[in-house]
Amino acid sequence: MFSIIQAAGWPIWPLLACSILALALVIERFSSLKTRKIAPAKLLEEAIAVSRNSIPSPNVVIQLEQNSLLGEILASGFHAISNNPRISEDDLRSSIEGAGRQAAHKLERYLATLATIASAAPLLGLLGTVIGMIEIFGAQSGSSGGMGNPAQLAHGISIALYNTAFGLMVALPALIFWRYFKARVDGFLLTLELASERFVRHLITLTKSA
Repeated sequence: MFSIIQAAGWPIWPLLACSILALALVIERFSSLKTRKIAPAKLLEEAIAVSRNSIPSPNVVIQLEQNSLLGEILASGFHAISNNPRISEDDLRSSIEGAGRQAAHKLERYLATLATIASAAPLLGLLGTVIGMIEIFGAQSGSSGGMGNPAQLAHGISIALYNTAFGLMVALPALIFWRYFKARVDGFLLTLELASERFVRHLITLTKSA
């Protein structure tokens, strides 16, 4: 493997950097995009239950906020009512929507970088191939006998193509994982949106009965 990297020349080093970065991002996203960290199954019901008659204590709200991304959104509703018990429905919705946008930003973190790697890796591979071909034909044309040794030329072309192959090897997994994480994030966003809407209706009922 190391001999192939040496033969492919300097253009393969950016591809190696992209592959290491892509692997790190995939591991990080697998670690972060877990249901228990985003939207635990019964968290909404528990939040509604503890606030059936009144806003829970600050300690409970802090625990909720630290539980997950959904907990942060739900806690933002409690904070809004605690700061202004007569808060309007529009202001309450705005507060929770703001927390939802922050949660969406956290969910989509690094996905753009992974997509960029998936798009750029084939181009970097092609760049390496073109540079290799230029060097090969430049050396061959300067040798005696015009095109020189055909076997040497064929070997040089195969070495140049290592860059394209490695570029595809980096791009394809990055593209697959990007699409997987994008679909997973979209699912979480829908879950958070539905939970937020239900929680807003609960809080509105709570403020009216207070």
